[in-house]
Amino acid sequence: MAKANPTHSLGQLLMVGFGGVDLSSRTAALLNHIQPAGVILFARNIKSPRQTFELLKACQSCVSLPLFTCVDLEGGNVDRLREVLGSTPSAAEVFATGNRRLYNKHGRIIGENCRALGFNTDLAPVVDLASEASKKVMGSRAVSADPKQVVLYAREFLAGLKSVGMVGCGKHFPGLGEANLDTHFDLPRVRKSWKKLWQEDLYPYRELRNQLPMVLISHAGYPSVTAENTPASLSKKWITDILRKRIGYRGLVLSDDLEMGGVLKAAPIEQAAIQFLRAGGDIALVCHKEEHVERCYEAVVEKAATDRKFAARAEESIRRVLAFKRRCKIRKLTKAAPTAMVTDKLSRQLWEFAEQIRLESLQQATARDRT
Repeated sequence: MAKANPTHSLGQLLMVGFGGVDLSSRTAALLNHIQPAGVILFARNIKSPRQTFELLKACQSCVSLPLFTCVDLEGGNVDRLREVLGSTPSAAEVFATGNRRLYNKHGRIIGENCRALGFNTDLAPVVDLASEASKKVMGSRAVSADPKQVVLYAREFLAGLKSVGMVGCGKHFPGLGEANLDTHFDLPRVRKSWKKLWQEDLYPYRELRNQLPMVLISHAGYPSVTAENTPASLSKKWITDILRKRIGYRGLVLSDDLEMGGVLKAAPIEQAAIQFLRAGGDIALVCHKEEHVERCYEAVVEKAATDRKFAARAEESIRRVLAFKRRCKIRKLTKAAPTAMVTDKLSRQLWEFAEQIRLESLQQATARDRT
Protein backbone atom coordinates (compact mmCIF):
# COMPACT_ATOMS: atom_id res chain seq x y z
CA MET A 1 0.00 0.00 0.00
CA ALA A 2 1.28 3.43 -0.87
CA LYS A 3 2.20 5.68 2.03
CA ALA A 4 -0.72 7.47 2.69
CA ASN A 5 -2.24 10.73 1.98
CA PRO A 6 -4.61 10.78 4.99
CA THR A 7 -7.45 12.11 2.86
CA HIS A 8 -7.35 9.01 0.69
CA SER A 9 -6.46 6.28 3.22
CA LEU A 10 -7.66 7.04 6.73
CA GLY A 11 -11.13 7.64 5.33
CA GLN A 12 -11.23 3.88 4.63
CA LEU A 13 -11.75 3.49 8.38
CA LEU A 14 -15.16 5.18 8.24
CA MET A 15 -18.63 4.28 6.98
CA VAL A 16 -20.83 7.38 6.90
CA GLY A 17 -24.47 8.38 6.75
CA PHE A 18 -26.16 11.69 6.03
CA GLY A 19 -29.59 13.29 5.70
CA GLY A 20 -31.79 13.87 2.68
CA VAL A 21 -32.82 12.13 -0.52
CA ASP A 22 -30.39 14.14 -2.67
CA LEU A 23 -26.67 14.68 -2.32
CA SER A 24 -26.17 18.22 -1.06
CA SER A 25 -23.08 20.20 -2.02
CA ARG A 26 -21.97 20.07 1.62
CA THR A 27 -22.25 16.27 1.78
CA ALA A 28 -20.51 15.94 -1.58
CA ALA A 29 -17.63 18.08 -0.31
CA LEU A 30 -17.42 15.98 2.86
CA LEU A 31 -17.26 12.71 0.91
CA ASN A 32 -14.64 14.17 -1.39
CA HIS A 33 -12.55 15.31 1.57
CA ILE A 34 -12.81 12.14 3.67
CA GLN A 35 -12.88 9.48 0.93
CA PRO A 36 -14.72 7.00 3.20
CA ALA A 37 -14.85 3.23 2.89
CA GLY A 38 -18.56 3.42 2.31
CA VAL A 39 -21.89 5.11 2.78
CA ILE A 40 -25.01 3.82 4.49
CA LEU A 41 -28.56 4.84 3.61
CA PHE A 42 -31.65 4.76 5.81
CA ALA A 43 -35.36 5.20 5.12
CA ARG A 44 -34.83 8.97 5.38
CA ASN A 45 -32.63 8.78 2.26
CA ILE A 46 -34.89 6.52 0.19
CA LYS A 47 -37.81 7.94 -1.81
CA SER A 48 -37.91 5.73 -4.91
CA PRO A 49 -35.81 3.00 -6.55
CA ARG A 50 -34.39 5.33 -9.22
CA GLN A 51 -33.70 8.16 -6.75
CA THR A 52 -31.91 5.71 -4.41
CA PHE A 53 -29.74 4.38 -7.23
CA GLU A 54 -28.86 7.88 -8.42
CA LEU A 55 -28.04 9.00 -4.87
CA LEU A 56 -25.61 6.11 -4.42
CA LYS A 57 -24.10 6.81 -7.82
CA ALA A 58 -23.63 10.47 -6.86
CA CYS A 59 -21.87 9.39 -3.66
CA GLN A 60 -19.53 7.17 -5.67
CA SER A 61 -18.68 10.05 -8.01
CA CYS A 62 -17.18 11.89 -5.01
CA VAL A 63 -14.91 9.01 -3.96
CA SER A 64 -12.01 7.59 -5.95
CA LEU A 65 -12.14 4.01 -4.60
CA PRO A 66 -15.17 1.71 -4.89
CA LEU A 67 -17.58 2.31 -2.01
CA PHE A 68 -19.36 -0.10 0.23
CA THR A 69 -22.94 0.98 -0.44
CA CYS A 70 -24.73 -0.22 2.67
CA VAL A 71 -28.22 -0.66 3.98
CA ASP A 72 -29.84 -2.39 6.98
CA LEU A 73 -32.35 -4.81 5.51
CA GLU A 74 -33.25 -7.71 7.77
CA GLY A 75 -36.98 -7.78 7.03
CA GLY A 76 -39.77 -7.07 9.47
CA ASN A 77 -39.12 -3.98 11.60
CA VAL A 78 -35.73 -3.31 10.00
CA ASP A 79 -36.66 -2.80 6.35
CA ARG A 80 -35.42 0.38 4.69
CA LEU A 81 -37.02 -0.48 1.33
CA ARG A 82 -40.55 -1.09 2.61
CA GLU A 83 -41.97 2.10 1.12
CA VAL A 84 -40.42 1.65 -2.33
CA LEU A 85 -40.60 -2.12 -2.98
CA GLY A 86 -42.96 -3.54 -0.34
CA SER A 87 -42.57 -5.27 3.03
CA THR A 88 -40.09 -8.09 3.53
CA PRO A 89 -40.91 -10.86 6.03
CA SER A 90 -38.92 -10.75 9.26
CA ALA A 91 -36.18 -13.24 10.07
CA ALA A 92 -38.38 -14.78 12.78
CA GLU A 93 -41.28 -15.26 10.34
CA VAL A 94 -39.05 -17.00 7.81
CA PHE A 95 -37.39 -19.12 10.48
CA ALA A 96 -40.79 -20.23 11.78
CA THR A 97 -41.35 -22.16 8.53
CA GLY A 98 -38.48 -24.51 9.39
CA ASN A 99 -37.60 -24.60 5.70
CA ARG A 100 -33.92 -24.04 4.95
CA ARG A 101 -34.62 -23.34 1.29
CA LEU A 102 -36.74 -20.39 2.41
CA TYR A 103 -33.95 -19.16 4.69
CA ASN A 104 -31.74 -19.07 1.61
CA LYS A 105 -34.47 -17.48 -0.49
CA HIS A 106 -34.91 -14.78 2.17
CA GLY A 107 -31.27 -13.76 1.70
CA ARG A 108 -31.45 -14.03 -2.08
CA ILE A 109 -34.57 -11.89 -2.46
CA ILE A 110 -33.27 -9.26 -0.06
CA GLY A 111 -29.99 -9.32 -1.99
CA GLU A 112 -31.68 -8.93 -5.37
CA ASN A 113 -33.72 -5.98 -4.13
CA CYS A 114 -30.67 -4.29 -2.66
CA ARG A 115 -28.50 -4.90 -5.73
CA ALA A 116 -31.11 -3.46 -8.07
CA LEU A 117 -31.12 -0.20 -6.13
CA GLY A 118 -27.32 0.07 -6.11
CA PHE A 119 -26.38 -1.47 -2.76
CA ASN A 120 -23.60 -4.03 -2.42
CA THR A 121 -23.64 -4.59 1.37
CA ASP A 122 -26.47 -5.58 3.71
CA LEU A 123 -25.84 -5.30 7.46
CA ALA A 124 -27.64 -8.59 8.14
CA PRO A 125 -28.25 -11.21 9.48
CA VAL A 126 -28.79 -10.79 13.21
CA VAL A 127 -27.24 -13.76 15.04
CA ASP A 128 -28.21 -12.68 18.56
CA LEU A 129 -30.08 -15.32 20.54
CA ALA A 130 -33.82 -14.85 21.02
CA SER A 131 -34.09 -14.82 24.82
CA GLU A 132 -36.79 -13.52 27.11
CA ALA A 133 -34.47 -10.79 28.43
CA SER A 134 -34.13 -9.05 25.06
CA LYS A 135 -37.55 -9.89 23.61
CA LYS A 136 -38.93 -6.36 23.95
CA VAL A 137 -35.86 -4.90 22.24
CA MET A 138 -35.08 -7.50 19.55
CA GLY A 139 -38.56 -8.83 18.78
CA SER A 140 -38.73 -10.59 15.40
CA ARG A 141 -35.13 -9.69 14.53
CA ALA A 142 -33.81 -12.72 16.47
CA VAL A 143 -34.81 -16.20 15.31
CA SER A 144 -34.10 -18.69 18.10
CA ALA A 145 -32.72 -19.20 21.61
CA ASP A 146 -30.85 -22.24 20.27
CA PRO A 147 -27.49 -21.13 18.81
CA LYS A 148 -27.39 -24.13 16.48
CA GLN A 149 -30.71 -23.07 14.94
CA VAL A 150 -29.42 -19.49 14.62
CA VAL A 151 -26.46 -20.86 12.65
CA LEU A 152 -28.74 -22.87 10.33
CA TYR A 153 -30.75 -19.77 9.43
CA ALA A 154 -27.77 -17.40 9.18
CA ARG A 155 -25.70 -19.76 7.02
CA GLU A 156 -28.49 -20.08 4.46
CA PHE A 157 -29.34 -16.38 4.54
CA LEU A 158 -25.69 -15.48 3.93
CA ALA A 159 -25.48 -17.97 1.06
CA GLY A 160 -28.57 -16.35 -0.47
CA LEU A 161 -26.99 -12.91 -0.26
CA LYS A 162 -23.71 -14.18 -1.69
CA SER A 163 -25.45 -15.88 -4.63
CA VAL A 164 -26.46 -12.46 -5.98
CA GLY A 165 -23.18 -10.70 -5.16
CA MET A 166 -24.15 -9.07 -1.85
CA VAL A 167 -21.90 -8.81 1.19
CA GLY A 168 -23.51 -9.76 4.52
CA CYS A 169 -22.67 -8.90 8.11
CA GLY A 170 -23.29 -10.81 11.36
CA LYS A 171 -24.42 -8.75 14.33
CA HIS A 172 -24.30 -7.78 17.20
CA PHE A 173 -21.06 -9.35 18.53
CA PRO A 174 -20.64 -10.71 21.14
CA GLY A 175 -24.41 -10.99 21.48
CA LEU A 176 -27.39 -8.94 22.65
CA GLY A 177 -29.55 -11.92 23.60
CA GLU A 178 -29.35 -11.11 27.31
CA ALA A 179 -29.42 -7.30 26.88
CA ASN A 180 -32.67 -5.83 28.23
CA LEU A 181 -31.88 -2.25 27.19
CA ASP A 182 -31.77 -0.77 23.69
CA THR A 183 -28.20 0.21 22.76
CA HIS A 184 -29.60 3.05 20.65
CA PHE A 185 -30.27 4.82 23.94
CA ASP A 186 -28.54 2.98 26.80
CA LEU A 187 -25.46 0.96 27.68
CA PRO A 188 -26.74 -2.49 28.73
CA ARG A 189 -24.83 -4.70 31.13
CA VAL A 190 -24.89 -8.34 30.07
CA ARG A 191 -23.98 -10.28 33.20
CA LYS A 192 -23.79 -13.71 31.60
CA SER A 193 -20.74 -15.78 32.51
CA TRP A 194 -17.86 -16.26 30.10
CA LYS A 195 -18.58 -20.00 29.92
CA LYS A 196 -22.19 -19.45 28.87
CA LEU A 197 -21.29 -16.66 26.44
CA TRP A 198 -18.74 -18.94 24.78
CA GLN A 199 -21.12 -21.90 24.56
CA GLU A 200 -24.19 -19.93 23.50
CA ASP A 201 -23.90 -16.32 22.24
CA LEU A 202 -20.48 -16.78 20.64
CA TYR A 203 -21.37 -20.11 19.04
CA PRO A 204 -22.69 -18.51 15.80
CA TYR A 205 -19.48 -16.49 15.36
CA ARG A 206 -17.35 -19.57 16.00
CA GLU A 207 -19.30 -21.69 13.51
CA LEU A 208 -19.66 -18.99 10.85
CA ARG A 209 -16.24 -17.37 11.11
CA ASN A 210 -15.42 -18.36 7.53
CA GLN A 211 -18.84 -17.42 6.12
CA LEU A 212 -19.28 -13.99 7.71
CA PRO A 213 -17.70 -11.32 5.48
CA MET A 214 -18.24 -8.69 8.20
CA VAL A 215 -19.00 -8.69 11.92
CA LEU A 216 -20.62 -5.70 13.62
CA ILE A 217 -19.70 -5.04 17.28
CA SER A 218 -22.35 -4.09 19.83
CA HIS A 219 -22.34 -1.26 22.36
CA ALA A 220 -23.18 -3.51 25.33
CA GLY A 221 -20.92 -4.10 28.32
CA TYR A 222 -19.95 -7.57 29.56
CA PRO A 223 -18.49 -7.07 33.06
CA SER A 224 -18.08 -10.79 33.74
CA VAL A 225 -15.53 -10.88 30.91
CA THR A 226 -13.84 -7.47 31.06
CA ALA A 227 -14.35 -6.67 34.79
CA GLU A 228 -15.82 -3.32 33.72
CA ASN A 229 -18.75 -2.01 31.69
CA THR A 230 -16.80 -0.76 28.68
CA PRO A 231 -18.84 -1.43 25.52
CA ALA A 232 -17.58 -4.36 23.46
CA SER A 233 -17.15 -1.89 20.59
CA LEU A 234 -14.33 -0.19 22.51
CA SER A 235 -12.80 -3.33 23.98
CA LYS A 236 -9.50 -4.79 22.79
CA LYS A 237 -10.26 -7.91 24.79
CA TRP A 238 -13.44 -8.55 22.80
CA ILE A 239 -12.30 -7.44 19.34
CA THR A 240 -8.67 -8.51 19.22
CA ASP A 241 -8.24 -11.13 21.92
CA ILE A 242 -11.54 -12.99 21.54
CA LEU A 243 -12.93 -12.33 18.04
CA ARG A 244 -9.63 -12.17 16.15
CA LYS A 245 -7.35 -14.47 18.14
CA ARG A 246 -9.51 -16.96 20.03
CA ILE A 247 -12.28 -17.37 17.45
CA GLY A 248 -9.93 -16.80 14.51
CA TYR A 249 -12.13 -14.38 12.59
CA ARG A 250 -10.40 -12.87 9.52
CA GLY A 251 -13.10 -10.70 7.93
CA LEU A 252 -13.89 -7.02 8.49
CA VAL A 253 -14.90 -5.74 11.92
CA LEU A 254 -17.40 -2.86 11.99
CA SER A 255 -18.66 -0.84 14.93
CA ASP A 256 -22.33 -0.28 15.47
CA ASP A 257 -23.26 3.37 14.90
CA LEU A 258 -21.02 5.52 17.10
CA GLU A 259 -23.83 8.04 17.50
CA MET A 260 -25.86 5.57 19.57
CA GLY A 261 -26.45 6.27 23.24
CA GLY A 262 -24.89 3.00 24.34
CA VAL A 263 -21.40 4.07 23.30
CA LEU A 264 -21.76 7.82 23.90
CA LYS A 265 -22.38 7.04 27.57
CA ALA A 266 -18.84 5.64 27.61
CA ALA A 267 -16.90 8.16 25.48
CA PRO A 268 -17.29 11.27 23.30
CA ILE A 269 -17.75 10.30 19.69
CA GLU A 270 -14.22 11.24 18.56
CA GLN A 271 -12.69 9.16 21.35
CA ALA A 272 -15.09 6.32 20.62
CA ALA A 273 -13.84 6.18 17.02
CA ILE A 274 -10.21 6.12 18.15
CA GLN A 275 -10.84 3.54 20.89
CA PHE A 276 -12.72 1.26 18.48
CA LEU A 277 -9.86 1.36 15.98
CA ARG A 278 -7.22 0.98 18.67
CA ALA A 279 -9.11 -2.06 20.01
CA GLY A 280 -8.74 -3.76 16.61
CA GLY A 281 -11.80 -2.59 14.68
CA ASP A 282 -11.61 -1.84 10.95
CA ILE A 283 -14.52 0.46 10.02
CA ALA A 284 -16.33 2.84 12.37
CA LEU A 285 -19.94 3.66 11.49
CA VAL A 286 -21.06 7.28 11.93
CA CYS A 287 -24.54 7.26 10.49
CA HIS A 288 -26.33 10.56 10.99
CA LYS A 289 -24.74 13.95 11.61
CA GLU A 290 -22.13 15.22 9.18
CA GLU A 291 -20.57 17.24 12.00
CA HIS A 292 -19.89 13.96 13.84
CA VAL A 293 -18.39 12.42 10.70
CA GLU A 294 -16.00 15.38 10.37
CA ARG A 295 -15.06 15.29 14.04
CA CYS A 296 -14.29 11.56 13.94
CA TYR A 297 -12.26 11.85 10.77
CA GLU A 298 -10.19 14.79 11.99
CA ALA A 299 -9.56 13.06 15.33
CA VAL A 300 -8.34 9.91 13.56
CA VAL A 301 -6.09 11.93 11.25
CA GLU A 302 -4.61 13.86 14.17
CA LYS A 303 -4.08 10.69 16.22
CA ALA A 304 -2.39 8.91 13.33
CA ALA A 305 -0.07 11.89 12.85
CA THR A 306 1.01 12.00 16.51
CA ASP A 307 0.84 8.39 17.69
CA ARG A 308 3.03 5.95 15.77
CA LYS A 309 1.46 2.88 17.37
CA PHE A 310 -2.05 4.03 16.46
CA ALA A 311 -0.90 4.86 12.91
CA ALA A 312 0.42 1.31 12.50
CA ARG A 313 -2.87 -0.10 13.84
CA ALA A 314 -4.83 2.10 11.41
CA GLU A 315 -2.65 1.07 8.46
CA GLU A 316 -3.29 -2.60 9.25
CA SER A 317 -7.04 -2.02 8.96
CA ILE A 318 -6.70 0.08 5.81
CA ARG A 319 -4.80 -2.78 4.16
CA ARG A 320 -7.49 -5.21 5.29
CA VAL A 321 -10.32 -3.04 3.94
CA LEU A 322 -8.65 -2.55 0.56
CA ALA A 323 -7.80 -6.25 0.25
CA PHE A 324 -11.40 -7.13 1.12
CA LYS A 325 -12.74 -4.82 -1.58
CA ARG A 326 -10.48 -6.46 -4.16
CA ARG A 327 -11.27 -9.99 -3.02
CA CYS A 328 -15.04 -9.44 -2.89
CA LYS A 329 -14.98 -7.50 -6.18
CA ILE A 330 -16.53 -4.34 -4.78
CA ARG A 331 -16.93 -2.21 -7.89
CA LYS A 332 -17.89 1.36 -8.62
CA LEU A 333 -21.57 1.78 -9.42
CA THR A 334 -21.72 2.19 -13.18
CA LYS A 335 -24.81 0.31 -14.38
CA ALA A 336 -28.12 2.00 -15.20
CA ALA A 337 -30.84 2.73 -12.66
CA PRO A 338 -33.58 0.07 -12.41
CA THR A 339 -36.51 0.52 -14.78
CA ALA A 340 -40.13 0.53 -13.64
CA MET A 341 -40.47 -2.94 -15.16
CA VAL A 342 -37.59 -4.24 -13.03
CA THR A 343 -38.88 -2.73 -9.79
CA ASP A 344 -42.41 -3.99 -10.48
CA LYS A 345 -40.99 -7.49 -10.93
CA LEU A 346 -39.06 -7.22 -7.67
CA SER A 347 -42.15 -6.02 -5.80
CA ARG A 348 -44.25 -8.85 -7.19
CA GLN A 349 -41.58 -11.42 -6.31
CA LEU A 350 -41.41 -9.99 -2.78
CA TRP A 351 -45.19 -10.20 -2.37
CA GLU A 352 -45.19 -13.79 -3.59
CA PHE A 353 -42.43 -14.67 -1.12
CA ALA A 354 -44.34 -13.06 1.75
CA GLU A 355 -47.41 -15.10 0.78
CA GLN A 356 -45.30 -18.26 0.65
CA ILE A 357 -43.99 -17.55 4.15
CA ARG A 358 -47.51 -16.89 5.44
CA LEU A 359 -48.87 -20.15 4.02
CA GLU A 360 -45.88 -22.21 5.22
CA SER A 361 -46.26 -20.76 8.73
CA LEU A 362 -49.99 -21.51 8.69
CA GLN A 363 -49.30 -25.12 7.69
CA GLN A 364 -46.70 -25.43 10.48
CA ALA A 365 -49.18 -24.07 13.04
CA THR A 366 -51.91 -26.43 11.82
CA ALA A 367 -49.56 -29.41 12.06
CA ARG A 368 -48.59 -28.45 15.62
CA ASP A 369 -52.24 -28.14 16.62
CA ARG A 370 -52.95 -31.65 15.31
CA THR A 371 -50.21 -33.12 17.45
